[in-house]
Amino acid sequence: MTSLLLFGAGGLFDFDATLPLMAVQVVILTFILNALFFKPVGRVVEEREDYVNTSRAEAKKKIAEVEKLESDLKNQLKEARIAAQKVILDAEEDSDNLYKEALALATSEANSSREDARREIDSQRDKALNQLKSEADNLGDLIVERLLAQK
Repeated sequence: MTSLLLFGAGGLFDFDATLPLMAVQVVILTFILNALFFKPVGRVVEEREDYVNTSRAEAKKKIAEVEKLESDLKNQLKEARIAAQKVILDAEEDSDNLYKEALALATSEANSSREDARREIDSQRDKALNQLKSEADNLGDLIVERLLAQK
């Protein structure tokens, strides 16, 4: 009985002219859907995939450029730091040299002033001693004259 329901007239699998007609309809529907829906969607998907691939390739190129620029900038920064340190060291050396020169000049001027002052003091002392000697001689002569005058 089951075989009559499955394969008999009006059963689930009826092999009359409708089966080939349905097969032809499925094939025609497949071609129509393929032409109207699947090809345009496939084309859009392929275009998107190409766009993503080209965008990814461009992004990789840009990342490589950015990394190169970053390394160049790091090298430039490193060189600039080295140059700045050299400038600072040169400035410190110049400052030290100027300080030493100024100190030497001030020391030499102080020594010169001290020597001039010593010479001036020696000169004044010699004058004072000479004046004192002459006054002592005059006073001695005056004393001798008065003593001789009293006798």
